[in-house]
Amino acid sequence: MAVHQPTHRGSGFHLPSFRRNRAGSASGAAGSVEAGASTARAYVFASARVLMGFVFLWAFLDKTFGFGYATASGKGWIDGGSPTEGFLGHVAVGPMVSTFHAWAGAAWADWLFMLGLSGIGLALTAGVALRLAALAGTVMMALMWVAEWPPAKHLSDGSASMSTNPFADYHVVYAVVLVALAVVSAGDVLGLGRVWARLPIVRDHGWLR
Repeated sequence: MAVHQPTHRGSGFHLPSFRRNRAGSASGAAGSVEAGASTARAYVFASARVLMGFVFLWAFLDKTFGFGYATASGKGWIDGGSPTEGFLGHVAVGPMVSTFHAWAGAAWADWLFMLGLSGIGLALTAGVALRLAALAGTVMMALMWVAEWPPAKHLSDGSASMSTNPFADYHVVYAVVLVALAVVSAGDVLGLGRVWARLPIVRDHGWLR
């Protein structure tokens, strides 16, 4: 007599697959860690953006009202002082000494300089138009770097320039930070970057982002 095995398997009791559960848990934990790290990076860049914005805004406000820090009281722009005369007029080293002396105190130079400080500061603080802010800020930092000319050990009168680094001074660092903030869209966190990016004109012209 032949015995036929059933063609279907019973739905008997099965032990849970601990390997699959462990893999799922590990994947979920890795995802959570990655998401947390991404969020932390976003807030670090956002904090750097706001601080950089305050650097430019403070320079604008101090030069405008003469708070007594870099600009003496009563010497502010609203008091008739020139935001560029003191700095550019005292350039004493580098390949553009005569050019900067000619620019010092000129109305167009004062307006461009102050509009640059306020525009870059506001853009960084709000988190909008970071690409334009990075471009304008880099040009400004490059001009200021040339005005101070860190590679020189001595000024034109022979006195020590007091340069602390022949290349990587704070102007270079600021420029690199500005570019980095624009590249990572640092305005999306603690800023209006996402709202700005949804504007039709910004969507159609990426350089405004």
